[in-house]
Amino acid sequence: MFKYTRFEKARIIGARALQIAMGAPVLVDVPEGATPLQAAIIEFEMGVIPITVVRPV
Repeated sequence: MFKYTRFEKARIIGARALQIAMGAPVLVDVPEGATPLQAAIIEFEMGVIPITVVRPV
């Protein structure tokens, strides 16, 4: 499995939380009343966030 740095993880989760807060559909079932940040963390842990990381070689 691909290993993200803590900075990449924070950027991915933050960007996805912003998308969810702006009205993007949540891709997994989340508990009722979950914040966009909590939903983004759940998506990240399940590996369904549609964001990729490109590292310079």
